[in-house]
Amino acid sequence: MARLIDHTLLKPDATAAQVRQLCTEAVEYQFASVCVNSTWLPLCKSILDGSGVKCCVVAGFPMGAMLESAKAQETALAVAAGAAEIDTVINVGRLKDRDYAMVYADLVGVARAAHAGGALAKVILETSLLTQEEKIAGCLICKRAGIDYVKTATGFQGGGATVEDVALMRQVVGPEMGVKAAGGIRTAADARSMIAAGATRIGASAGISIVQGFLGAAGTTAAGNPAPDKGAY
Repeated sequence: MARLIDHTLLKPDATAAQVRQLCTEAVEYQFASVCVNSTWLPLCKSILDGSGVKCCVVAGFPMGAMLESAKAQETALAVAAGAAEIDTVINVGRLKDRDYAMVYADLVGVARAAHAGGALAKVILETSLLTQEEKIAGCLICKRAGIDYVKTATGFQGGGATVEDVALMRQVVGPEMGVKAAGGIRTAADARSMIAAGATRIGASAGISIVQGFLGAAGTTAAGNPAPDKGAY
């Protein structure tokens, strides 16, 4: 289960000490990645290189409403600095306007910048702001643009992942793309329901609690040792 989790800390007031702790936890539990703001990428790399845990950073986050070229440039800078995965945000307003050509061009730029450096590109749809038609359109554009994962939410707009949205996203993108469920996933039961609906990655700040719930041994680490009282971010 741990290998499906992006251990996440995206709060604007996150400190270096908290990021170090995030990385230490990620190594101990062998999460898929740590997901952080790009200012923390050098610190994360210094801790995680050789650990098997990837560095995932956000670009155009959390709004996605930036100049088309800026999102791709931010992606390219992060990948050049060592990011293995990029989580960016679809331009929600332009999607709602049905300016599909702009949304597509925006995401093609991100996909190309990520793939040029061997990184994965994930796109957040912010599903709580979208109609059913818009969710479907967003997924189809991501697929056509060469994006690797579609993702539910930033966690900054009040809405999070739902089983219904994850199932819809999986249905639209098919088996060849990843689906990342993020936003409000706190327990093993939450994660289990998202995976059953089609999620192949979980974004959460509560990764330790989720894994412990799967292990059925709250208060025990993946290695079987008592867990320090660090809390989730």
